[in-house]
Amino acid sequence: MRARTGQNLRSSTRRDGRRRRAVSAAAALAVGVMTLGVLAPPAASDSAAPAAAAARPDAVQRALNTLVRDDGMPAALASVKDRNGRTRTYTAGVGDLTTGTKVPRDGQVRIGSNTKAFTAVVVLQLVGEGKIDLDAFVDTYLPGLVRGEGIDGNRITVRHLLQHTSGLPDYGVHLDDDEIRNRYFEPRELLDLALEHPADGEPGETWGYSNTNYVLAGLIVQKVTGRPLAEEMDRRIIKRIGLRHTYFPAPGEMTVREPHPRGYHRSPEDGPLRDFTEMDPSAGWAAGQLISTNSDLNRFFTALLAGRLLPAAQLAEMRTTVPVGTSGLRYGLGLTSRTLSCGGVYWGHGGDIAGYETRGGVTDDGRAANVAVTSIPTDEAAVRHVSEAVDRALCG
Repeated sequence: MRARTGQNLRSSTRRDGRRRRAVSAAAALAVGVMTLGVLAPPAASDSAAPAAAAARPDAVQRALNTLVRDDGMPAALASVKDRNGRTRTYTAGVGDLTTGTKVPRDGQVRIGSNTKAFTAVVVLQLVGEGKIDLDAFVDTYLPGLVRGEGIDGNRITVRHLLQHTSGLPDYGVHLDDDEIRNRYFEPRELLDLALEHPADGEPGETWGYSNTNYVLAGLIVQKVTGRPLAEEMDRRIIKRIGLRHTYFPAPGEMTVREPHPRGYHRSPEDGPLRDFTEMDPSAGWAAGQLISTNSDLNRFFTALLAGRLLPAAQLAEMRTTVPVGTSGLRYGLGLTSRTLSCGGVYWGHGGDIAGYETRGGVTDDGRAANVAVTSIPTDEAAVRHVSEAVDRALCG
């Protein structure tokens, strides 16, 4: 949920030069130098890989090793699928700093703002069904709800929400990690917190990452369908494409259901790592509450780009992007594109939430990669190394 949740979107937190405290824990809400554990060799789904290859780590494994050895990540995990559908999984570091246990292969992690892509897909499915109009104003669905200093729901469209061009302030920057760790938030509480602050800009004029946009998108889904967002997401996406390890935690559910590496967080940023595995993720909600695995994220983004989740017209809308600063990153409707060192782009989102960061995406020719680390990087070298790991996986 961290604003940085899109690969280098540091709006839930950090990339724009400020690290937003809230979205750290608000799942979407984004170093010390230490050497941790023994670096695990890569594991491939192809068990015939020769032993000699395991002794010479490939580029992805070396990238994960760097994240643990040089950047202080307790653990790093990756799942990579090549053009031929061959999948390899990787781990480095330890799954638990106290016990030194191994990192579970393709373990579950909190995926933060990757949740936004799921929320956007549900909204766009409803657009395709004629139940939502992308260019209708928020007041069409939530009359009178969005009002504040410089804020008027009669001027903000659904498209503005999904594209982060609404000008709405981000509630996440006003939350403290420790406050949200044990507290349950209703979505309306998150919205009310945002509306206590003035608009960040005029609707449609500039891009500005705000988790508030996706809380409103989730509320629109619930108003139009008459059902909980989590239920719609499960029915329309998770079960539809067989994401067996992905779920929206129930109210009050603070644990991670399946094998997982423990997540660690620094708050303040120069403080010690603390175990943040168990937390209430409700501050993320439609912006960052989901739990998943690297391989399930690869399956989701692959299915999305292949047209299995959206009609062609709505997928084209989702892939219509605006620039995010000067980094080369572009943002569509809950979907980002980023250039690759080997040419072309990959499509995904990314996510931060206290304890975990995930980055990755898929290419139009079928490659897919996702990388997770078990602490949010707090310096630019570590941030860059996570992005480089994804690039190596997709360009290898």
